[in-house]
Amino acid sequence: MTFQPSDAARDPFVLYGQSFDSRLLLGTARYPSLATLQAAVEISRPAMLTVALRRQGAVGEGEGGQAFWQMLKRLNVPVLPNTAGCMAPQEAITTAMMAREVFETDWIKLEVVGDDYTLQPDTLNLPSVAEVLIKEGFKVLPYCTEDLVLCRRLLDVGCQALMPWAAPIGTGKGAVNPHAMRVLRERLPDTPLIVDAGLGLPSHAAQVLEWGYDGVLLNTAVAQAAYPVQMARAFAQAVEAGRTAFLAGPMPEREIAQASTPVVGMPFWHAETQEGHA
Repeated sequence: MTFQPSDAARDPFVLYGQSFDSRLLLGTARYPSLATLQAAVEISRPAMLTVALRRQGAVGEGEGGQAFWQMLKRLNVPVLPNTAGCMAPQEAITTAMMAREVFETDWIKLEVVGDDYTLQPDTLNLPSVAEVLIKEGFKVLPYCTEDLVLCRRLLDVGCQALMPWAAPIGTGKGAVNPHAMRVLRERLPDTPLIVDAGLGLPSHAAQVLEWGYDGVLLNTAVAQAAYPVQMARAFAQAVEAGRTAFLAGPMPEREIAQASTPVVGMPFWHAETQEGHA
């Protein structure tokens, strides 16, 4: 059964003026086979598929890049090239330029890695690289941290959407700094925010969507699950549930209990008993 978002037409997901039917973006690396990747995409129907230019071959032993290309064409899902692994600003710029030629798209997920252990984004150089690419006509989706000042700087140079992490890439921890993430959402209410990296469970995705985040990008959480296809479906459902909950307006948290059972219609003997004890 293929997952179909129910309210996409009434609640559009818009990036750089383009509407998408899903708030889930999916990576294409580390799947056990091409067949598994294809099935995961078909069941979750993501808005975009991220692809690294540096791919030497496709996932799965014995399956080359040509098979991967053919599969992408069959799936007919927009491709989001990324600059994964780039640690120098010029390297990221060059990779983005090459990716535009290879994939024939102006979309780019911009990664400039500042530390090869944590894979944390290079927060000092990221805005300047984004600015160069935007001036070159790219639709830049920058992979960044949840730092509010950094995110504002990225908006200042022309980014129209941001991709803050929840936790370091591939850790599956979920949101490790919920306060900062919620502040970021509150302070940038009109900016599309896609949580990229660190989510491990469908409940993590539902949570950030409940906070008002606009979408999530997943790879390891699906690709490295025991059953990737079922996990892709679970994440797609969680994304829709989280967004629906946000739009529904969750009840406020309270410090003390408050009865939910109405007092109307309670047995009269209760009142009579209380009077008898008076």
